[in-house]
Amino acid sequence: MRALRLIAAIVLSVAAQAARADDSEPAWRASALALVPAGYVAGTAYRTEGSTGYLAIYPALSNDPKSPASVFAARQALVVTLTADATRATSAELKPRTGPDVDNDDNDFAKLHAELAAKRSTLPAGTEPCDLGAWSIDKDPHGLNVRAEPSVKARVLGTLPPPYRLKLGGAENTPEGGWLTEFRIIGFRDGWFLIEGAKPPGKDYEDEKRYPRSAPKPYAGRGWVASNKVGVAYANGGTRMGGLFQAPFVDAKWMPAQRELGGTLDTDGSPKRLLACSGYWGLVESHDSVRGWWRALCSNQVTNCS
Repeated sequence: MRALRLIAAIVLSVAAQAARADDSEPAWRASALALVPAGYVAGTAYRTEGSTGYLAIYPALSNDPKSPASVFAARQALVVTLTADATRATSAELKPRTGPDVDNDDNDFAKLHAELAAKRSTLPAGTEPCDLGAWSIDKDPHGLNVRAEPSVKARVLGTLPPPYRLKLGGAENTPEGGWLTEFRIIGFRDGWFLIEGAKPPGKDYEDEKRYPRSAPKPYAGRGWVASNKVGVAYANGGTRMGGLFQAPFVDAKWMPAQRELGGTLDTDGSPKRLLACSGYWGLVESHDSVRGWWRALCSNQVTNCS
């Protein structure tokens, strides 16, 4: 059921994004940029009502892995006073952003995020709720440690196997380096991901009858892994392709970014690094060193996740 709701949200989001792509920025936005307070970055000018304009803004450190933004946090807007012909900004005031904006907010994903927020009490204190597919990129032959707390000093609950290749008769589409161990990311805190549901590497892609009983078995319970040991693939989150957002919202500043082998970002390939997460968004670094947010990340090792 959750997967069906996610697909429906993506379909509606793609349509909304396509419609907005044809809209040009209002004339007043350029002059309003000079009024953006220090410490903030301007996004989309999402509404004009007579002599008042509304500019989406987000903290400048929203894409800093040390202080990543939260999709669940209260938002703000720059409310701009305009000239009589609504072409130029004369003054502005930072105000709380109240209620969804019909033309610009992603209401279907907002509902999905509300469901995640309701589960916050089931997570350890201070954990940011997330819902992403991912895999271990740790090649240590002893496996990746899954810990009881987000700390290198915490007790080890179990391990996730390193890349694995069947010795005999493996699938033709086995990745060059072997199958990676997949899991779900359900939370983030201080550079660590809270995970659960790890699966034996490659089992979902190999012939069930030929998958060896001796294959490594991961710790499948809930626990913490270091963020620098985790990888993901881009999926279709219904947002603008070709780049990343400065904050985990579709009206935040958008920044073009490149894939590993060149070309603008789409649902083919993986980011250079996954740094943090919030809801269905992941803070990533692209292969041309752009750091920003992408909505929807998955762990499909055979095809893309569109």
